[in-house]
Amino acid sequence: MKVLVIGGDGFCGWPTSLYLSDQGHDVTIIDNLSRRAIDGELGIESLTPISSMEVRLGAWKELTGKEIGFINLDLATDYEELLNILRDSQPDAVVHFGEQRAAPYSMRSDTTKRYTIDNNVRGTHNLLAAVVETGQNIAIVHLGTMGVYGYGWSGSAPIPEGYLTVKVPTPDGEIDREILHPANPGSVYHLTKTLDQLIFAFYASNDQLRITDLHQGIVWGTQTDQTALDERLINRFDYDGDYGTVLNRFLMQAAIGHPLTVHGTGGQTRAFIHIRDTVRCIEIALTNPPEAGGKVSVFNQVTETYRVRDLAQLISELTGIEIANLPNPRREAAENDLNVSRDRFLALGLNPTTLSEGLLEECRDIANKYRDRADTTKIIARSVWKKGMETSPDLVM
Repeated sequence: MKVLVIGGDGFCGWPTSLYLSDQGHDVTIIDNLSRRAIDGELGIESLTPISSMEVRLGAWKELTGKEIGFINLDLATDYEELLNILRDSQPDAVVHFGEQRAAPYSMRSDTTKRYTIDNNVRGTHNLLAAVVETGQNIAIVHLGTMGVYGYGWSGSAPIPEGYLTVKVPTPDGEIDREILHPANPGSVYHLTKTLDQLIFAFYASNDQLRITDLHQGIVWGTQTDQTALDERLINRFDYDGDYGTVLNRFLMQAAIGHPLTVHGTGGQTRAFIHIRDTVRCIEIALTNPPEAGGKVSVFNQVTETYRVRDLAQLISELTGIEIANLPNPRREAAENDLNVSRDRFLALGLNPTTLSEGLLEECRDIANKYRDRADTTKIIARSVWKKGMETSPDLVM
């Protein structure tokens, strides 16, 4: 299968690109390297050393004999170039990771809010408009988020995979209608993903595009079999307050002896998935696309759910590092339950990677190996959801 991976230099995009190439697919990465630029803007680097794209791709070819193409392109602004690439390459599928992915960064300032909307929404729409213009029957797989559903208001009933059957009262009695599950975004980033849903629904209906939307949980872990082959291929390990995912942040904090930072009560329940399962889910979605003319295919890309305080307690017991409760910079419920339907990927053969001590140790070893690269001034989350909210204080080490 010929696959374009938009955003293939990022935390999920890079290991996905290597995995698909390793499975024999013809892969080309499209990326404007914006994630690297944001590192410069924030004055932070991945805990793991990230090589240049040229070095990464050269190492992959050296080690495997497989070649991955690379095109430097901004999906949100370079529409004509994108159109020409699609016409010339005629891919079977496009994997769309090309969106600013951090909720805290999206709430950092008016500039980052506007950038997140401009980049994410324009980029998604440009891709769909270009596919329509080419007339090609390209399968599109998009990485969304569980955050489109919101947290804590769905009760004990499982959150379905994308769609909800509702009863509509009419003069002749109730009728059943299937609708997109009501969205409840909790940040500007999550807002863009809910807008994506509506854009996808329109183009699937109006232009019969074949679209799969993956509502993914929080990704933990760093390495896949492919990224672990050589340090030049190593994946990102973000730990800062904007881009670090909660479990990886805890593991890095434990590695350097920093208190585990739990914001608020820690009663927020979140969905999780290992990076190894992320890449496998992408492959499953690529090989099981919807039919043209059908609705958008939605998968909940999740393997487990945990409360934040329970994760912190698990890491604390493993490492002996204390837990520090800090003010919560987000506007969210202090406690929530999260019951998620995730049957579709399991039915299609996903064998989930669960949180076990051995795999936590794998991540902890990465954090320990590169601990000297950590900048402790970047650990505390400082982006706030509303002006006037108290920011998290510094922790004294």
